[in-house]
Amino acid sequence: MYFALLYETVPDYVQRRAAFRDEHLAAARKAREEGRLLLAGAFDPPDGALLVFKADGAEEVEAFARADPYVRNGLVTSWRVRPWTVVVGGEGQ
Repeated sequence: MYFALLYETVPDYVQRRAAFRDEHLAAARKAREEGRLLLAGAFDPPDGALLVFKADGAEEVEAFARADPYVRNGLVTSWRVRPWTVVVGGEGQ
């Protein structure tokens, strides 16, 4: 199953993220190496971000978000996980 993790960020996100960026990217790279995180990045302008996961359930994605230093340190004002039905581009497509 695919899931979209959507973040909304504080207005000064770019300025504040430096202190937490290495830890955030390490967690993202680990999830990528494990085959769970497929794509991730900030929107332009950087008022939010999208992370695309392949997971057995939303709980795995929610756990990632709760542990994310951007979330824990208030750079993310809100987040949500949405199941995503891939029509073109997924495995076997």
